[in-house]
Amino acid sequence: MKQLTDQDIAGMINETFAPDDIETRRAVRSALHLSTRIPHTRHTPPLHATLDLHQMTEEESWNAIMELAQSGTRTATIITGASGILKIKFQQWARDSLLAPYIVSFSPINNGSFSVKFKKKNN
Repeated sequence: MKQLTDQDIAGMINETFAPDDIETRRAVRSALHLSTRIPHTRHTPPLHATLDLHQMTEEESWNAIMELAQSGTRTATIITGASGILKIKFQQWARDSLLAPYIVSFSPINNGSFSVKFKKKNN
């Protein structure tokens, strides 16, 4: 491993030192066993999610629904509330907007929530 010189230590004190040497980085990773301590895991989205749109604006609701649709989640319960614009807007978005290609089907569960099935995410 590289031995630090007085110039390196002075650079560290002045916050200008950065080990750009590839061999140094490899040696440090190897010495610390980083590849075994920090395993590489893939994020797996949940199969089912619940999204409550209460207290959200139309724009916040749209963003939340689009994020959910693009996340890879397969099914969701989306709670719009029994009265208000979001109940109507969600149905419009699911049929006639940029959201529509992500949705396989949706159906009302009760007067204020919907069961939604999303298309499988292509990697």
